[in-house]
Amino acid sequence: MRDPNPKLSSRPLSHRRFDPHALLILLTLMVLPALGWTYYRALKPITLTVDQQSLTILSNQMTVAGVLNDQAIPLAPEDIVTPSLDTSLAQINSIRVRRALPLEISADGDVISRRTQAQTIGDALRDAGVLLKPSDRITLNDAALHANDPLARPANANPRNSLPTQRVAIQRAIPILVDDNGARATINATASTLGDALRDAGYVLYLGDAVTPDLGMPLAPGWQVFIRRSKPVTLSVDGRTYLTRTRAENIRDLLRDEEIILRDKDYSEPKLDQPIRDSLAVTIMRVREQVVTESESIPYDTVYQGDAAMEIDERLLAQVGVEGVKKRNILMRFENGKEVRRTIEREWIDAAPTTQIFTYGTKVVRRELTLPNGQVISYWRKIRMLATSYTAATSGKTRAHPAYGITASGMIATIGIVAIDPRVINLRSRVYVPGYGLAIAGDTGGGIKGKRIDLAYDEWNLVLWLKWVDIYVLDPPPAPDQIDYIIPDTPRERVSSSR
Repeated sequence: MRDPNPKLSSRPLSHRRFDPHALLILLTLMVLPALGWTYYRALKPITLTVDQQSLTILSNQMTVAGVLNDQAIPLAPEDIVTPSLDTSLAQINSIRVRRALPLEISADGDVISRRTQAQTIGDALRDAGVLLKPSDRITLNDAALHANDPLARPANANPRNSLPTQRVAIQRAIPILVDDNGARATINATASTLGDALRDAGYVLYLGDAVTPDLGMPLAPGWQVFIRRSKPVTLSVDGRTYLTRTRAENIRDLLRDEEIILRDKDYSEPKLDQPIRDSLAVTIMRVREQVVTESESIPYDTVYQGDAAMEIDERLLAQVGVEGVKKRNILMRFENGKEVRRTIEREWIDAAPTTQIFTYGTKVVRRELTLPNGQVISYWRKIRMLATSYTAATSGKTRAHPAYGITASGMIATIGIVAIDPRVINLRSRVYVPGYGLAIAGDTGGGIKGKRIDLAYDEWNLVLWLKWVDIYVLDPPPAPDQIDYIIPDTPRERVSSSR
């Protein structure tokens, strides 16, 4: 079958689809990312610090000046740029700009505008040719400050904006000659009136002082000021202390002016004829005297008398002791309500003390006691004592101590050894403890005082004790001069009463 359009059918297929506009768009899309990537790689990161503000930027500039111009950072001739403006960007990673502070200085009727890199207000004024005199007053933006105070830079200032102008004003001090009761001094004042100038210079004025010229007068150069002082006096009287001023010649005249009257034995310190001087302290002493009678008890003596007819440990109050009484008349002197002296005018014994007499038994009576095992023992003394228990390990010495387990008598601390107070039971005496058994008083202890007994055990058979028991001291009794007939009365057994 024949082609109805032989001309078209005779063209190659590729020639029929070619579109140059589409090809151009395709090539552009391929080239643009490559160009963008190339441009991005040409940008260099730089840390830019302007005053206290820092930021990181990307720049394709060649020099420091180009970067600052590109970032629209305004510069003044006094600004400091590090490194210099013509430094190549290839050599650095950071740029620092310290802008000069703009100042408007008012001094001596002139206004000076300048920029400064000075650290203090004094340095800035010196750089501007403004010389400060002693006591000149400096204000920065209406706030008073000193020459060595730092020039504060605005915080968070926009690097692309100019720094605000700070106003500095110098008020010159006026020299004034002051004659203060003959003491001459020159002060430099910036106050508006004489009174303010004297106050600023530390002069304290009182109503009694005379000042010429008047305190409300405005200051003027060349002034001479005369101060005639009243004398300050601190006066203490009738419980209060106050500061006053006086032109009196002596204390007597001062008291008259203050309407203070001395009565009876009252007096002043210093004395009434003492001349008044600056800062004198005067105290009025109000005096009152009083006689009182005091009683003092006289303790009675206690004596003990042995009685061979009474059995040992028996005690009898033969005579009750009575305290005596001593009396005295005392003259008491009070000054300003405080007692300052006591004088005994008379002293006597109003009642003599009566001696307290105890009789105690010295008769030793031997008795027998049958033990639970049937053994019969003979004892000569029975004492009610508080019993506790211990072992060598609880006696206060470590096992490495050379005296570990050795008692006061040299025996080993084990069952059958008890610790006692030698004032109650003689050391090495034989005793019987109900519930414990026969034992030897072979040990003492710092805490074993009076009617206390500590029962020794081995560590493996320790029995804890804390109770009152009757202790039997076995025959034979010691020699009479070795017996403590009066034993300590402590500790005391508490006997609970039942209702």
